[in-house]
Amino acid sequence: MITVAIPKGGLLKDSIRLLQSVGLDFRAFLDSGTRQLQIIDASGRAKGLLVRAQDVPVYVDYGQAQLGIVGYDVLREKKPNVAHLVDLKFGYCRLSVAVKESSSYRSSLDLPAQIRIASKYVNSARDYFQNLDLPVEIIPLSGSVELGPITGISEAIVDIVSTGRTLKENGLIEIETLYESTARLIAHPLSYRLNTGNMGDFISKMRQEMVVSI
Repeated sequence: MITVAIPKGGLLKDSIRLLQSVGLDFRAFLDSGTRQLQIIDASGRAKGLLVRAQDVPVYVDYGQAQLGIVGYDVLREKKPNVAHLVDLKFGYCRLSVAVKESSSYRSSLDLPAQIRIASKYVNSARDYFQNLDLPVEIIPLSGSVELGPITGISEAIVDIVSTGRTLKENGLIEIETLYESTARLIAHPLSYRLNTGNMGDFISKMRQEMVVSI
């Protein structure tokens, strides 16, 4: 039996749908009344763990799950020791630099040295500005990053954007995209090499699903 780490939140429905298409049924996780965090598929071939998206690569890295589904943004930020297998083509978003619409900044190159940048993606933001050779102060926030420029704790933010609606409603605009992100299938490296629980069969089916969906 293999264990699959499945992300809560925005990727959950599409993850369940994909797993169902390759013969693994974890639809019980979609039941609003359930508090189950662990489900064994009816076929007995796999177990699903429902975890926070940020924790998916942790479970896979430590071998408590052999497979996982997680956004590329999380992988870029955490840099876990996992095998990156398949771009699943759903859950599109982008990591962007944003500032107040009233600001004069319109690109990252306009930003002054030592500017304060609020972000949940501290490592990604730091790497980006180091590559620009622009010294900045990264202020770590765990939620509502848009409040950074509004309250004055920062002049800019680095955050995930999907539709851009939240930025617009808070008077912010994107001025640069660091990278784009979609959901990815990841695996524990040793389990992948050993084909634990015949996981190669599920991986092949998921790859085929991606070919069919293009």
